[in-house]
Amino acid sequence: MTSDYEILFRLVLAAVLGAVVGLEREMHGRPAGIRTYLLLCMGSALIMVVSEFLFFKYEARGLGDILRADPGRIAAQAITGIGFLGAGVILRYKDTIRGLTTAACVWVACAIGLAIGAGFYLFGAAVTVLTLASLVGLKTFERRLKKDWYKEMTVVSKDEAGQLNRIQEVITRNKIEIVNFSLKKDLERKEVRASFLMRVRAVRPSREVLQEVFAIDGVKSVDLDF
Repeated sequence: MTSDYEILFRLVLAAVLGAVVGLEREMHGRPAGIRTYLLLCMGSALIMVVSEFLFFKYEARGLGDILRADPGRIAAQAITGIGFLGAGVILRYKDTIRGLTTAACVWVACAIGLAIGAGFYLFGAAVTVLTLASLVGLKTFERRLKKDWYKEMTVVSKDEAGQLNRIQEVITRNKIEIVNFSLKKDLERKEVRASFLMRVRAVRPSREVLQEVFAIDGVKSVDLDF
């Protein structure tokens, strides 16, 4: 059986490693921060310790064949249940989804806690280091990577002939592809509200298209979420 001091060491180490991962998320303003990761990782370690304790307890009494204690069963349920907590940090705003990386970190923190709880200190620490390296290092790489950006622009303009063509011309001149668009007309105000779903491949979308569209005669407002 594992000594009490060994169990306490595992719990403290899991709490420290979880807090380290949570610190990185906290600094970037994510919903799950230091306390969440600390509690999650430490709780997972405790679950694993209890799983091992039950296994050795019933094996030592010769009841293993009757009860069939499985140290991995409770841990497997922890991995499954953590999905609900991870889903809670995923946020959707219009066409933007945030929190996927944080949800993945929550899941990894659970795995780290289970590893520490099982006594795999080296592997738990290694995964913590790799997790931090990916969060910090790959973020710098992603900022320099040209990728497809999807942005929705809503334009309110006077209902004039050829106005939509002028707006679309400005968008395409900025090397932006119009994926889809919708149109609403207000007959009383003689206005049109056009929504464009745009795609552009760049390091960062340019704001010049916003100013150029707003400069078109008859355009009253432009809403473009960066």
